[in-house]
Amino acid sequence: MSADNQQERLDAKWISGFVDGEGCFYVGINKVPNMTLKWQVLPEFRIVQHKRDIGVLKKIQDTLGYGDIRRNHGDRFELRVRKLDDLRELIKFFEQNPLMTKKRNDFELFREIIFRMNNKEHLSQEGLRRIATLASKMNRQTESGYLKSSETICRTF
Repeated sequence: MSADNQQERLDAKWISGFVDGEGCFYVGINKVPNMTLKWQVLPEFRIVQHKRDIGVLKKIQDTLGYGDIRRNHGDRFELRVRKLDDLRELIKFFEQNPLMTKKRNDFELFREIIFRMNNKEHLSQEGLRRIATLASKMNRQTESGYLKSSETICRTF
């Protein structure tokens, strides 16, 4: 299926509604000992579906023009977007086709994190802490391992 064939493309507002129910904006902050700050920011967007609905993931991928489809776990597959350039395009998509649920708040935090990464803030301790704090307000609002790490906790005496 070609994204150029308008009859095969999904309506942008339909995609936005589908993502409101099934999508996830996520920012992981993982310990990577060989990196300068020892931590890496990994933003991603994904939609997970049962294998019987992999066709809708392919149609969304074709309509957007980016993302990878892979097995998530067991009989579930995901459309995942991780490349920073593609995430910038995804942000434009959702700015033009706004989300309507609480997921809109997650998107706005995600957009702020991508903006900060574009400005290379994730490469400084202060910027990394700001990004981790924003990420901790997304989804289930859990504090990242980075913020809980004894290496990053600020102490005042």
